[in-house]
Amino acid sequence: MAKRHVDAKRLVVVGGGFAGLELVKRLRRERGVEILLLDRSNHHLFQPLLYQVAMAGLSPAEIAAPIRSLLSRQANARVLRSEVTDVDLERRVVTTDEGDEHPYDWLVLACGARHAYFGHESWEAFAPGLKTLEQATEIRRRVLDAFEEAEKEHDPERQRALLTFAVVGGGPTGVELSGALGEMSRFTLARDFRRIDPTLARVVLIEAGPRILPSFHPSLASRAVRGLESLGVQVWTSSPVTQIDADGVEIGDERLRCRTAVWAAGVRPAALSTRLGVALDRQGRVLVGPDLSIPGRPEVFVAGDQARVEGPGDPLPGIAPVALQQGRHLARQLRRELAGRPREPFRYRDKGQMATIGRRRAVLEMGHLRMGGLLAWLAWLVVHVYYLAGFKNRVFVVLQWAWAYWRFRRGARLIVGKSWRFYPGEAGETSAKTGA
Repeated sequence: MAKRHVDAKRLVVVGGGFAGLELVKRLRRERGVEILLLDRSNHHLFQPLLYQVAMAGLSPAEIAAPIRSLLSRQANARVLRSEVTDVDLERRVVTTDEGDEHPYDWLVLACGARHAYFGHESWEAFAPGLKTLEQATEIRRRVLDAFEEAEKEHDPERQRALLTFAVVGGGPTGVELSGALGEMSRFTLARDFRRIDPTLARVVLIEAGPRILPSFHPSLASRAVRGLESLGVQVWTSSPVTQIDADGVEIGDERLRCRTAVWAAGVRPAALSTRLGVALDRQGRVLVGPDLSIPGRPEVFVAGDQARVEGPGDPLPGIAPVALQQGRHLARQLRRELAGRPREPFRYRDKGQMATIGRRRAVLEMGHLRMGGLLAWLAWLVVHVYYLAGFKNRVFVVLQWAWAYWRFRRGARLIVGKSWRFYPGEAGETSAKTGA
């Protein structure tokens, strides 16, 4: 192990998402900083394309890259796969689930967010959220398994429930999921089955508010509805969910019988925020100062979904562009501090927002510029491929999308169980074949 430089500052970064990884990479030439990146996963995940994994459009490896590989040439950075369970602000140490303590001179918390079920945590078993690769592959398993079970089912009512899919939440994630589901059933799987007609599958997007995509201009939200309806998706607005169980979803007195439900209705920050003993907002985000530090703790910063940062109007949303800019901002501030210069406040440059609605359809809003259709989809494609980590990932994604674009085929339609099963007899057969 390399010896620690006597005067080097110890920077501990918790979370290898957009903010944390961007910060570490921006400090690669700072010899006066020793960086420790802690993450409970071994990979950096490009979450904006996670729905493509859930809908069998991409494989997990095409939107994720090992953190160690991304930082392998950065001499001042060390990576540990550990989950931080506690932070002692007085002693300036973080504690991991293995009981190890790591001291810091600077601490950056960028742990991301998890789904919020608004007090109904039992719903998660029936309607998983979409924040991790594990959740994406589980959703993919449930969706594809529903079609397989429907092919074997003889009871019309049960078959109808198997071919009904509910997506709860009309934000960008919900819109993209439901659009991909509609496209999959009407094009990708249309000729793959004999007893059922996948094009008759029912996809319902459920939103509690008066319209989907509430952060977009109403004209774009209306255009998104028309795009979804052209894919066979039913859009239910002003429909707050009151119950989710194994048989379906309830909206007030109405029950939607379905085998598969997906949750995309809300998020909350990582649980570590509640253990800091600092001020939080109603959503559980840490209230930070203009420079993203915790008031009274200038050595501790919070970024990404975990931080509440005031914008020109509402607080800044928990999206990738915000986290990326915060990571760059923190790198600049730490360099300024090393040079003995004062810190600067964080200023977010709004580059707009976009959401895709299946093949060749998207909506884009950038200031006063609003567009939809093919041009918006091409812009969405370029932006997302550009920000993917690693050249190989970009090549794989472009090739996969080119294939899907021309052939309407999804190459990751694999049903993988949640646990490994041992089948009696296989061990003996294998041993006989290998001579063991």
